[in-house]
Amino acid sequence: MDDLQKRTWAEISLANIRHNYEAIRSDIPTGCRFLGVVKADAYGHGALRVAMLLQDCGADYLAVSCLDEALELRAGGITMPILILGHTPWQYTGSLIEHDITQTVTCLAKAEEYSAAAVALGKELNIHIKVDTGMSRLGFLCDGSLSEEGVDHIARSCRLPGLHTEGIYTHFAVSDEPGEENRAYTEKQFALFMHVTEELQTKYGIRIPIRHCANSGAVVNYPEMALDMVRPGYLLYGYGDTTGRLGLKPCMRLVTTVSTIKHYEAGTSISYGRRFQTTRRTRIGVLAVGYADGLPRAASCKCSFYTPWGKIPQVGTICMDMCMADLTDLYEVEVGTEVELFGEHADINALAEAAGTIPYELLCSVTKRVPRVYK
Repeated sequence: MDDLQKRTWAEISLANIRHNYEAIRSDIPTGCRFLGVVKADAYGHGALRVAMLLQDCGADYLAVSCLDEALELRAGGITMPILILGHTPWQYTGSLIEHDITQTVTCLAKAEEYSAAAVALGKELNIHIKVDTGMSRLGFLCDGSLSEEGVDHIARSCRLPGLHTEGIYTHFAVSDEPGEENRAYTEKQFALFMHVTEELQTKYGIRIPIRHCANSGAVVNYPEMALDMVRPGYLLYGYGDTTGRLGLKPCMRLVTTVSTIKHYEAGTSISYGRRFQTTRRTRIGVLAVGYADGLPRAASCKCSFYTPWGKIPQVGTICMDMCMADLTDLYEVEVGTEVELFGEHADINALAEAAGTIPYELLCSVTKRVPRVYK
C-alpha cells in the first residue's frame, strides 16, 4: 500500500496462519483430515488468500457459509473440496454440481429437493449430513422421542438417487467454554452424535466415510472427539486456545493513524452526545478510524490503544469515520503516528470486552474499505 494512502489498514500475517495450521495439524491424530473454516471472508482475513495458503499447506477441506462464498473461491482458482455449512436453495443444485461444491443437508425435505434436482440433471451432488445434537439451529433432530425418526430420515436421505453422502457432522454449542456443566453438555452432544452414526451403521448398514464434530473449542479441549476430520475456525487465526498448549499466533493487526492533534481547555465536550468532558488542558488526537471501519461504537470511552510510547485512552463517542484519544501524557505521539487497535501489542480480548462482544465478531467486523496488507 502506498504510504501516502495510509489511513487505517489491517495487516494479515500469512506466516502466522501457516504456523497455526501446522501447530493444529501436528496436534490432531495421524490420518485425521483438516477442514479450514474460511467463511465470512476468513473471519475478515481474506478468504481467497487464506484458502490459497491452506491449499498450498495441504489442508483437506474448506468450509464456507453460502454459495456466493464458495463461488468466489472457485473463481479465484481454489480446487480443493469446499463444504457449504448453511442453506442453499435447491434451484442452485446445478451450480453446486458444476463447481464441485459439497452441500450440507439438514432435513429429509431438503434432501428430497436436492435429489430431484440432481436426478433431473442426470448428475450427482456431494452432501454432508448435519445432525442437531443441541445447538438448536440446523440439522436433523435425533434426540429423545425424535431419535428413531431422525435416524430413519437420515438413512432415507442417504439412499436418495442423485446424492452422494460423503460426510456427517454436528456442531458443539459450548465446547469453548469452561465449567463442568459445559463439559457435560458437550459430552452429551458427542454421545448423541456417536449414537446416530452407530445406529446408521448397525440398523441401516450405512457407514458415512467422514465424521466431524470438532470445532475450534473441541480441538483444544476435547482432542478425543477429532474423529475423521476437525473444523478449526477462529482457532486457525490465533484465537481460542485458552490453554496456550498449541502456541498459536494472532494473524490480524488493525492499525490506524493520528490525523489531527488539538488542545482543549478543561470542561470541553468531546464528540457526539457529550459523553466525555475534559478535566484539564487536554491534548486530543483524532484517529482515522470509526465504526464504519469496524471499531465498535459500544466501546466508546471504555478502551485504549497501543502506540510505541504507551497506551492512549479513547475518549468521546466513536464516530462513523474517526474517534478521539487523549494524548496529553504522550507528547511523543504526533500527526501520522501509527496506532494499533488490536494485534501484537493490543489485546483484542480487551477491546471485545469493552464493546460487550467476542473477539471473532471484531475480526469479522473489519469492513471492506479497510485495506488488507499481507505480510
